[in-house]
Amino acid sequence: MEQGKQTIKNIAVFICGMDEEYPYQIILGINQYAREHDINVSYFSAFGGIVDSSGFDAGEYSIFKLPDLTCFDGVIVSNTISNTIARNALIDRVKAAGIPAVIFECKDHKEFHDVSIDNYSVMKKLVEHLILVHGARLFHYISGPFANQEAVIRYQAFRDALEEHGIPFDEERRMYPGFFRSYDGVRAIEEFAESGLEMPDAFVCANDSMALTAMSRLQDLGYRVPEDVMVTGFDDILGARNSSPALTTVKRPLYVSGQKACEMLLALMNGEEQPQSIDLETEPVFTESCGCHGEDAESIREFRREMYQRMTSTYTDVHMLNRMIAGLAGVENIEECVEVIKTMLRAIECQDFNLCLVKDWETTYSVSPVEDEGIGYPERMTAPLVWKDGEGKSITTYESRQLRPEPYTTGGNISYYLPLHFDRRILGYYIISNTDFPINTIHCHTITMCIGNAIDNLSKLNVLDPLCGIYNRNGLNHNAEYVFQEAVRNGTELTILFIDMDGLKNINDTYGHKEGDAALKGISDSIRGCCRAVDVCSRIGGDEFVVIGRGTGLAEKFEERFNQKLETVNEQLAKPYRLSASVGVITVVPQESDSLPELIQKADEVMYEVKKRKKMKAKT
Repeated sequence: MEQGKQTIKNIAVFICGMDEEYPYQIILGINQYAREHDINVSYFSAFGGIVDSSGFDAGEYSIFKLPDLTCFDGVIVSNTISNTIARNALIDRVKAAGIPAVIFECKDHKEFHDVSIDNYSVMKKLVEHLILVHGARLFHYISGPFANQEAVIRYQAFRDALEEHGIPFDEERRMYPGFFRSYDGVRAIEEFAESGLEMPDAFVCANDSMALTAMSRLQDLGYRVPEDVMVTGFDDILGARNSSPALTTVKRPLYVSGQKACEMLLALMNGEEQPQSIDLETEPVFTESCGCHGEDAESIREFRREMYQRMTSTYTDVHMLNRMIAGLAGVENIEECVEVIKTMLRAIECQDFNLCLVKDWETTYSVSPVEDEGIGYPERMTAPLVWKDGEGKSITTYESRQLRPEPYTTGGNISYYLPLHFDRRILGYYIISNTDFPINTIHCHTITMCIGNAIDNLSKLNVLDPLCGIYNRNGLNHNAEYVFQEAVRNGTELTILFIDMDGLKNINDTYGHKEGDAALKGISDSIRGCCRAVDVCSRIGGDEFVVIGRGTGLAEKFEERFNQKLETVNEQLAKPYRLSASVGVITVVPQESDSLPELIQKADEVMYEVKKRKKMKAKT
């Protein structure tokens, strides 16, 4: 844990989407104040909502469960967490920790102090400007996530402004529910273009990131802004001030928000009284995208310098990323994976990095308890790479509660914790510290996913049968043991299937081993097709398969379903031989005195009796 001496303050910050400029400016404000006051900051950052996958999001948001908040002196919660379940669970954890907490743009919790702006008044003023100055009557709205209070307030202000001026609004067809991410703007315009609706007078967007991409997509489709349609945003980020046309928006002090949040939290940690809420001033900026002509916020020279630096950085990052992807694609063990990561760290001049994996990452591929689907971190971790000042080493094991394999003993350190996962399967996390690379690049999440995918592939090499795509004996030993112990603890039933393919030797001898491999795959595919996601399917030998399942659901009519699938495969393949197998099934409530190998042996004995009866029947 980043906790060294008692005088050093440690705070946790929870945030989503570091690649967007809105959180970027807030992070800069927090970091500046923290460094000046010798505070250690640990960012727990997710990238939820990237794809339409609850499993992927569960893997991302798992990082919020990593820290033991009682080990921190204070917490800051960003308003960028759009997933309601993840956000509420996090807020409950912060409350339970009983430590000082500051939240952005939320006054719903008396346990939190907040830093806010008057979203309602300024959004209403912006919309009324479109109505009164530019005569807008038909609107389309691109919203933020309604789990976010700011998104709710801005939308309410928009609706109230229209209602007070007698302007109707078709919410079902004219409101796009976004997530404050830039690609939402593109999706919103594309959905509108396909709808056949009349072009509105204005697209009002709940933030700049969506507004800028919406405006760009409209221009791609041949529409002029503002001549054909007006577009407005909210936040006044760099892109809004320097887009063409410049974006009408709302100017808010993002950097100052970060500073104020950190300042307030430090005062609370020191036992000083603070106002429950700090409201920062903000104002609309009326400029070119609505037809006004405001003053340039930055000189052209400054803008060009900024854009040149960003372009140069992007080209460098892409080159580094391509090399890393190519390198990770060919790794066959964790040592090779670490060497590729080291090359990446040298390229970005990172001096402080930790690769932290769950202790049994090599043997646990997909098994998980039914009740929570395994979304969490174990008590112990391993660190294959601890990188400091150009030198790397590994640490065999450490407690996940301490977060860092080697805790800091100094203050003023800034660390970013990012989750490594494959879908909902937790692999670990990495920590990148004392560098602005994670917030200066748009490729941080891509790097994270590449490392996660590489670790996942390595674990598959260790526990999966390469021919059949199910567990090998190693995978069975670890994962089935987990299910077995779960049944012992809970006093629940366990089903064990032992399946032996019929006639594999004859297929190999007559038609060749390539044909035998195809037959094995046909058997394994049929077995897998009869199993549930929570069952453990494995090939433990040449023609032997074992399946372990919770409860009795696996055993019910398994043979009937299995034989039906084999019949279908036989008809599709139309081979000169027929696929078949013998199945032994037992269902037990395992006791402490039982062992899984003994129960598997019992299922094997049942299978042997089935096979013996088959042979006897074939002779008659």
